[in-house]
Amino acid sequence: MGTKASAHAGPSAFFTADHRECDALWAELEGICGDGKADAVESAWMRFDRAMRRHFAMEEEVLFPALEEATGMPRGAGPIAVMRMEHDQMKGMLGQMADARGDGRELLDLGDTLLMLIQQHNTKEEGILYPMADDALAAGWSELATQLDRY
Repeated sequence: MGTKASAHAGPSAFFTADHRECDALWAELEGICGDGKADAVESAWMRFDRAMRRHFAMEEEVLFPALEEATGMPRGAGPIAVMRMEHDQMKGMLGQMADARGDGRELLDLGDTLLMLIQQHNTKEEGILYPMADDALAAGWSELATQLDRY
């Protein structure tokens, strides 16, 4: 899996497209859970989990450090610190969901909670953080995009 949008399009376009891909994978998993086919649920779960963790890694390992450096924002403070904290919450939910994936109902219930967290989180990133990244990282974006292509 990889984001359909090129990383070279810029932070907002790239990461927003990746959000939509994760959303689509959740919708696929949600639809499959009702079918009662364990193999299909497992496969859809693995795609969703991998996409979410990949997204977090791209932000935490490439975007956030570059944005902190470009803006002088301290690592433990400001909007990026909030995003990291929310990533940790969502990773915890993914862990709970992994444990529950044999029970479609529980998986969906946990997924509803995760989806609420994701929606609130994505609104902040897409409305505040990504536009900030578009401005602050424009000059060095090509190099960062090359790093993102490796994920």
